[in-house]
Amino acid sequence: MHKKQWNTTKAFRFKRFARKSYSVFNSLNRVVTIGVLSGCALMSAHAVSVEPVERMMTQLSPDSIPPTELDEVVVTASRVDLPLNLAARQVTVISSRDIERAPVRSMEDLLNYVAGVDILQRGPHGVQADISLRGGSFDQTAILLNGMNLTNPQTGHYSFDIPVNLSDIERIEIVQGPSSLIYGASAFAGGVNIITKKDTASNAFAKMEGGMHGLFGADARAAYKAGTSVHTLSAGYKQSDGYIRNSDYNITNLLWQSRFNINGSRIDIQAGLNDKAYGANTFYTAAYPDQFDDTRGLFLSVKGETNGKLKLFPHIYWSRHYDEFQLFREGTADVPDWYKDHNYHRSDVFGMNLNMQYASAWGITSFGGELRNEGILSNVLGRPMEEPIGKYTKSDNRTNISYFLEHNFIFRQFTLSVGGSLNHNTAVVNKFDLYPALNASFRPVESLTIYASWNKATRMPTFTELYYTTATHTGNTDLDAEQSEAFEVGTQYTHPVVRGSVAAFLMKGRNLIDWVKSSPDALWESSNYTQIDKAGFEASLSFNLKEGFGANQPFRSFSLGYTYIHQDRVEGDLISNYTLNYLRHKLTASLHHEVVKGLSLSWNFRWQDRVGSYVQYVDLQPGERVAYTPFALLDVKANYHLHHIDLFVNANNIFNTTHVDFGNIPQPGFWLSGGLSYQF
Repeated sequence: MHKKQWNTTKAFRFKRFARKSYSVFNSLNRVVTIGVLSGCALMSAHAVSVEPVERMMTQLSPDSIPPTELDEVVVTASRVDLPLNLAARQVTVISSRDIERAPVRSMEDLLNYVAGVDILQRGPHGVQADISLRGGSFDQTAILLNGMNLTNPQTGHYSFDIPVNLSDIERIEIVQGPSSLIYGASAFAGGVNIITKKDTASNAFAKMEGGMHGLFGADARAAYKAGTSVHTLSAGYKQSDGYIRNSDYNITNLLWQSRFNINGSRIDIQAGLNDKAYGANTFYTAAYPDQFDDTRGLFLSVKGETNGKLKLFPHIYWSRHYDEFQLFREGTADVPDWYKDHNYHRSDVFGMNLNMQYASAWGITSFGGELRNEGILSNVLGRPMEEPIGKYTKSDNRTNISYFLEHNFIFRQFTLSVGGSLNHNTAVVNKFDLYPALNASFRPVESLTIYASWNKATRMPTFTELYYTTATHTGNTDLDAEQSEAFEVGTQYTHPVVRGSVAAFLMKGRNLIDWVKSSPDALWESSNYTQIDKAGFEASLSFNLKEGFGANQPFRSFSLGYTYIHQDRVEGDLISNYTLNYLRHKLTASLHHEVVKGLSLSWNFRWQDRVGSYVQYVDLQPGERVAYTPFALLDVKANYHLHHIDLFVNANNIFNTTHVDFGNIPQPGFWLSGGLSYQF
C-alpha cells in the first residue's frame, strides 16, 4: 500500500478491532457454559491417587530407568509423554533459549532455521506462511497449541493464525512423518506442537521494537499466582507499511491461561484471539496484485490431568476462524463489473477427547478416543443452504471419530511402542480404517539411541480443496482421503558437549491432493495423485562450546543441520502449486558468541534448493515456466543484557538476496530492526 493510502486507512483499525472484539466475546459467551461444565467434570477426577510421573516410571520393573538418568525435556512423541531420550521417534525441539537468540519476529520465521522444515512464506513476520514437513503439503501438517489441535479445516494457509507471541513460548516440538496416533487424522506428514510457558510465580515481561518499512511491535505478559493457581495474560501487536506495494499488515494477539492444582490433579484453561489484516499482493494468484485478507481466530479449551497408576486426561476444545478475502482490496480503482462481492468464510471446530494411561510392570498403556466436528459457513465453499445466514449461503459439516490404543514397553535400554488408531469420518459412509504405529528404540550406552519406526496416517480434504471454484481454480467434491505410510531408522547421540542425529526415511503416499494444471493457460484443479514416493535423510550436529572449551573463551554454541529429499514424480508433466515444489536440499547453520561481557551475537544461515517450477507473470499475464533457483540467507542478532533489560538489533537478509518461496511473490530484502525488553 502506498504511504498516503496507509495513513488514511489505519485510523479505522481500532474501530474495526473494537467491533470484532464485541463479536468475539459474544461468541465466547455462547461456549463458556461448555467450559464451566468441562471444568467441573475435570475437577471430579482428582480422587485418583497422586504419584509423580518419574516415580511411576521407576516402579514399572527392576530394569526401569532411574529419575537421575531421565532427559529433562518431556516430549509428546507418543500418546504417553516421555523424556526425550526415551522417545522412539525423532523429535526436534526448539528451546526458549533458541528463541531468545534468534533474529525473528514470528514462529514461522523461527521454524525457517530448522533443516527438516520447509516454510513457504507469502508474507513475513507471521502474516501468512505454509509449513511443510518432509516434502508434504501445508494441509498435511497438524498444528497444536499445548496439545490442542488448531489445524484449520478450511485451508492450512490459516493453521498458524495462533494468538501466541514469541515471548510466550517455552519450546516447540516437531515430529516428522505420519503421526495420526499422536496428533489425530490431520497429522499426515507430521505435527508441530507449541508449548507455552507455565509460570509458577507472579511476574511480568514487556518488549517493544521498531524498524524499516514502518515496522512497530509491542507485547507484554503478566502472571499472577493465587494460592495453588496461576493466571497469565499476554498481549501483542505488530504492524508494518510493507516492503512492496500492498504488503502492509496489522496483527493483534491476546492469550489467557490459567492452571489450577487441586489435590495433586491439574486443570489447564486457555483462551485466545488472533486478529490479522494484511495486503495480500499476488498471494493466491499473480493475476490480481490487490488482494487483501482480513482474518480473526479465537479458541477456548479446558484440559485436565490426574496422577497415579491410572491417569486421566480429559480435554474439550472449541475454535472459530473468520476470513474475509478481497480479490480487489477496498479502495482499489477500476474494479471490473464482474466482481460483485468479497469471499466470506467461518469455520468451526469442536472436539472432546479422553486419554487414559495405566502403568504396570509391563510399561504404560494409553487408550481412549476423540470426537472432532468440523464445519464451515461461506458464500463460496460448501453446499447451497436452504436459508442463508447473513452473507453465508453455503455450508458443510463433518465429524471425525477415532479410538486409539498404545502400549509402551519401557526398560533401561529398550523402549517399544505398539499401537494404532481406528478412524471414521462421517464424510465417508460406513468405513472405519486402522492406522497402526510401531516404534522402537535401543540404548546400548547412556549417550546413544538407535531407533526405528513404522507409521500410517490419513487426511481428509479441506473444504477449499473440495469446493473452491473460481475463474482460476476448480475444486473437486470427489476427492478421496489421502493415505500415507512411512518407515524411518536413525540414531541420536547426546553428550554435554556434542549432540548429533542422523535419520533416513521412506514415505509412500496414496491419493495425494494438490492444485495442478497441464499448461500455463489452464485452470488450477484440485486432484488426487495415485502415488508419490519420497525418500531422504536428515542430519544435525550441535556443539556446546562453553561447556567444551570453558567460559573464558567467547564462543558459546554452534550447530549444523541438513535435509535431503528425493521424490518420484507422478506420470506426466503437470505444473504443481504445492506438492511437487519441495525442498530437495536445505542446509542450516547457527553460531552464538560473546563480543564483550553482556554483548552477544547470533548468526543464522540457511541455504535451500527447491525442486519444481512456477508460471512467471509479466504485466499481470502468465508467461514462461520458470524453475526455482537456490538461494542463501544470513541473519544476525546483537543482544546486550544489563540486569533486567535486553537491548537487541536484528539484521535480516544482510546481503539483500533476492528470493521467492512461492512463485511471483518476492520476499523481503535487507530489513533492520531493534528494540528492548524488560523482565520484571
